[in-house]
Amino acid sequence: MTYHPKSDFIATIMARGFLADCTALEDLDARFHRETVTGYIGFDLTATSLHIGNLVQIMLLRWMQKTGHRPITLMGGGTTKVGDPSGKDEMRKMLSVAEIEANAEGIRQVFARYIRYGDGPTDSPLVNNAEWLDELGYIAFLRDIGKHFTINRLLAFESVKSRLDREQALSFIEFNYMLLQAYDFLELYRRHGCILQMGGSDQWGNIVSGADLIRRVEGAEAFGLTTPLVTRSDGKKMGKSAEGAIWLNEDRMSSYDFWQWWRNVDDADVGKFLKMFTELPLEECDRLGALGGAEINEAKVRLANEVTALCRGAEAAAAAEATAREVFEKGGVGDDLPTLALDPAEVADGISVVQLIVRSGLAKSGKEAKRLIADHGARLDDAPLTDPGLMLDAAALASPVKLSAGRKRHALVTLAE
Repeated sequence: MTYHPKSDFIATIMARGFLADCTALEDLDARFHRETVTGYIGFDLTATSLHIGNLVQIMLLRWMQKTGHRPITLMGGGTTKVGDPSGKDEMRKMLSVAEIEANAEGIRQVFARYIRYGDGPTDSPLVNNAEWLDELGYIAFLRDIGKHFTINRLLAFESVKSRLDREQALSFIEFNYMLLQAYDFLELYRRHGCILQMGGSDQWGNIVSGADLIRRVEGAEAFGLTTPLVTRSDGKKMGKSAEGAIWLNEDRMSSYDFWQWWRNVDDADVGKFLKMFTELPLEECDRLGALGGAEINEAKVRLANEVTALCRGAEAAAAAEATAREVFEKGGVGDDLPTLALDPAEVADGISVVQLIVRSGLAKSGKEAKRLIADHGARLDDAPLTDPGLMLDAAALASPVKLSAGRKRHALVTLAE
């Protein structure tokens, strides 16, 4: 039987493909229908930026706020010191407090694009779990919280079971992560009246444990909701590419490259991605996703513009599209391509084209750059590049040169003034 939700929030996330599992869906829907619900998603601070794999969760929080409810973006300043074992084959490297704080600052910039912060009834408080975890007394925690968890149950968690099944080490500090995440939910319930934790499908066990802890300790009802693992039509995990993570922050990835990633998604992904990562009406998402032939390319441009405008701003989206049209339709250079500015002293004796390909981000290593040239995938000012030993001097770089890897990835190399 198909469930017909009463609340705008549940109706929206079901229609747009955000809902995988939910505890007591009808009861949660009723709460959303009759009151302002506070819910949260936690984000560990393992890098200075989130990537597009996190965008599902960010959009979920955005829709929660847009439908009249209060989202909490929980910064994992405390849990990042431990490390979430979910989906990991090995223990994460430990970060210093200074690194974690720097990462928090970078991630805040992402949230501010999507979530409204403040003190209003649906404004989001930006909360860091270091507020309570750093002050936690270990013995008191074991006595008050640890007694509600059995080793049998923790060993049954998929995040633990999969590591042990592969005979990969799971440290005691990671084993504690599940208890800490459940405790976060309890603290957010006490401090902010939060009754809902959301997250990816790999977090289901942790989320259910938190809701159960609130029931045991406070005698109150709490809920959990997870999103599906979003994969591309080729089966690869969302957020990764051959070139690495697709970062949300400008300082980790240029707006042009970000825009290009969305412009170049597979035809079969356009409709799904429009529903999940833009705010276009569902009917328009279906119409654009159903286009074929050359028309689907304009649908991809629409997808790239909408996503980039949300994440980087309308001006960045417009500039990226203008550059793409200049590069591809007119054969020009474009004003918004990623640019490598070299100090003239660096090229006094010449610099190899292989080094330029690597430094401009078109290849990860000299070996990869040479293979790109050997496979006829590299171009210099739109001319095929065939000599991996080619050297460029200051005269050759007096005007910007365009390097290309394949048909879709480009960068400029110029001399700094």
